[in-house]
Amino acid sequence: MSTDRPDTIVLIHGLWMTPRSWETWVPYYEAKGYRVLTPGYPGFEIEVEALRESPSVIAELTVPEVVDHLAGVIGELERPPIVMGHSFGGALTQLLLDRGLGAAGVAINGAPTEGVRVQPLSQIKSIFPALRNPTKRHDAFGFTHDQFHYAFTNTLSEEDSQQVYDRYHIAAPAAWLWAYGVFANLKPGPQETWVNYENPDRAPLLFITGGEDHIMPPSVQHSNAKHYKGDTITEVHDFEGRSHWTCGEPGWEAIADDALEWALAHARTPAATAS
Repeated sequence: MSTDRPDTIVLIHGLWMTPRSWETWVPYYEAKGYRVLTPGYPGFEIEVEALRESPSVIAELTVPEVVDHLAGVIGELERPPIVMGHSFGGALTQLLLDRGLGAAGVAINGAPTEGVRVQPLSQIKSIFPALRNPTKRHDAFGFTHDQFHYAFTNTLSEEDSQQVYDRYHIAAPAAWLWAYGVFANLKPGPQETWVNYENPDRAPLLFITGGEDHIMPPSVQHSNAKHYKGDTITEVHDFEGRSHWTCGEPGWEAIADDALEWALAHARTPAATAS
């Protein structure tokens, strides 16, 4: 592998998931010669089953803690990596790139950063179960399987969706859903998901959408991408017929290949990053 190309890929999971959600991607990219890191959020070092038994670890988590933790992991690498994030990991990817980290970034079915006001009905329906009881806004919220099937795995059969739910699903911080969900743009002033959309030092960024995604429909990513101004590279690739679980449903290899090929074609070299 050329010394001026990224040699490491950092995969960032989203809400209701853990690093386990990347278990097929890690050997796939390793077989191509890359070092692959899947850092979890602080406290997520334990297995899915243990997190289900310890929801307080999830409920007390904050976005700044997660971003700082991920930035620390990336900052220890000798060369800027390719950073890829799924779902809320897509928002985290944008926050990390805004800090000047990474050679290139890919947001897959990504949650938006501050200022993106597009909120399709399917997104509101997906998140509403977490918002119906304000007294639990500081708890950890987990989907039922039916809710998960609608929000994440709507292109899968009931049986296949259940298998995904049983293996990967955990609760998510309800406070994040209140803060960054349908009420995200009602609060005055910059929020924790604010990025500088005109940052000239940001690495190139690709948004990948799933045409059948209910919780983060393509219109959300397209709107997010349009917020970026200036000369920094920002593109969107649409994949029809794919759900929010696009990184795990059949055909995920096409997503992995497209993300990597684009990132390698547009990655900043160490010299360019330092200049």
